[in-house]
Formats: sequence, C-alpha cells, structure tokens
Amino acid sequence: MAIAIRHGTEGDLESVRRIQERCKEAARWPPEHYIGRDFRVAVEDGRVAGFLVARRLPEGESEILNLAVDPGQRRRGVASELIREWVAEAPGVVFLEVRESNQAARKFYQAFGFQEVGYRRQYYNDPPEAAIVLKFHSC
Repeated sequence: MAIAIRHGTEGDLESVRRIQERCKEAARWPPEHYIGRDFRVAVEDGRVAGFLVARRLPEGESEILNLAVDPGQRRRGVASELIREWVAEAPGVVFLEVRESNQAARKFYQAFGFQEVGYRRQYYNDPPEAAIVLKFHSC
C-alpha cells in the first residue's frame, strides 16, 4: 500500500501518543503540543504509521523536533517519506538531535546526507542521555 503524508490534526493525537509510547527512543512530548507546529503524519492502510514534527527557524533553517514510526510499520519507507516531504518543503539547513545510543537512527539520517555536527550532554530525559546534533543542507 502507498504511504500518504498529510498535516496532522487533533484527531491524530491519540495515534501519535500510542506511537510515542511504543518507541522508547522517541521524544515524549505531549502530543497536544504538536498542534501549531509543522506536524505531519504518515498514513498507511487508513492508520497513522508515523509522524514528524518540525519548526522553521529564521534565515533558511529548520529543525526536526520529533520523528517516530510505529515499530510494526518500520522498514516500509514511512520515515523516509516523512523526511523527503519535509526536506522538499523546507529548503536550506535542517537540524535535528538524536539519542547517542540510537545507532539505527544515526545510520538512517546519515544515509539521507545528514552529518554529525555537535554533541549535547544530558539532552534527553526518560532515560537521561546525550544527543548527537545532525545537519542537512537541502536545495
């Protein structure tokens, strides 16, 4: 089935909450805070399979705040579609942070062309962990 990317709505928040609960590596922000941000969901077979939350910064920069895919929907291109759409709509420099221990995500982002440019000690809570800062130059 095809993956459809669309703007997230309040009706998607419970699905996003469940995905966050199932993804130990995802940031655990209250999904209600995503409304008003650039909030995208990936829908496959009528269900939210993943989501991306981002924000635009001044002067051609943006930041991906959270990206998660339901563990049962991984390795199907969901995260790739979310990233492709964001990068296409947010030209310039894109930043994000990833848990230091999340080697799978680090490899995924590097395959997209993100480069490691920084390190933030004790950036994450629940559980406490450092973050690796990644940067991508979009056209």
